[in-house]
Amino acid sequence: MTIRKWRRVWAAGGLVLAMHAASAADTGERNCPPNPVQPGAEAVQRAAAGARDRGFLWRIERDGRTSWLYGTIHVGRFEWLFVGPTVRSALTGSRSIALELDITDPTVVQQLQQLSAGAVPLPDALRQRLAAQGERACVPLEQLAKLHPVMQGLTYTLLDARWDELHTAWAQEVMLAGFAQRMQRPIVSLETPKTQLDALIPDDPAAVQRLLEQGLEQLEQGKARPMMRRLAAAWERGDLDDLAAYEQWCDCVQTDEERALMQRVQTDRNPGMADRIAELHRDGEVFAAVGALHMTGDHGLPALLAARGFKVERVRFDHAKTAAPQGAQRQPAAHRP
Repeated sequence: MTIRKWRRVWAAGGLVLAMHAASAADTGERNCPPNPVQPGAEAVQRAAAGARDRGFLWRIERDGRTSWLYGTIHVGRFEWLFVGPTVRSALTGSRSIALELDITDPTVVQQLQQLSAGAVPLPDALRQRLAAQGERACVPLEQLAKLHPVMQGLTYTLLDARWDELHTAWAQEVMLAGFAQRMQRPIVSLETPKTQLDALIPDDPAAVQRLLEQGLEQLEQGKARPMMRRLAAAWERGDLDDLAAYEQWCDCVQTDEERALMQRVQTDRNPGMADRIAELHRDGEVFAAVGALHMTGDHGLPALLAARGFKVERVRFDHAKTAAPQGAQRQPAAHRP
């Protein structure tokens, strides 16, 4: 079996993985990947002074109202928490912030914990390989023991990015939730925990084992990190062409089974999120942030919103300028293992 399927699940998975990964790691005294360190005042000032626009932003207009669509990734670097003037103006001009899931809502967190739990019988050899990844990630086995095995494996994949100083604690969703709270903007969910977890976890026990085997092989062979680095680099420089070509360079969508998985994990979720964004837009300007891989192709969110009557325009960042986008103010060093 190949490992291509796992890459697709991980890349399009969603916030639930970031939430588990953010609370799991404990480096202790072992040779562990670095956890994020609270920066000092000088580092904060330096990052704030160098803040620039990153990621992918679209202006969406309908019924005389302007909202925003923003493509994110679920890991980040400390300096990425400081948004540039274009994204900041769009945020300030929005009445609400919409995330895939509202990570500040205790009910959402409780549902995630309940729905992502689940004991699944595994062969001893597979269980031992999973435990070895917990050891490598410096995560006590009991920390994730109640999670479904697929969720454990996906969490280890996110934690593996720490070797390249890409952390879930500094993901854009964390920044956006903090911004919303500081600016007293309501945070709303575009999906439910069940929607995300139904897409991530197969019903068939045999499919669970295959998916887990593929993910562990990817981690064991060191193939997760290069993919994450390329995704992060494409996001940082706003390279939509490289993002759109993901299926060509990820080696993850070649068989009928892999295409079906991609359909479930990514494409099938987009219409529901597009409908939810349109619904929120009717009530006021919204800044909707969704994983960047949901933005590409004929079934991506920009295309679906255009089909729902929105005027959709990509906002291209000009780092030489600091002007706000039109309409935005109308309303309030890599470590190695």
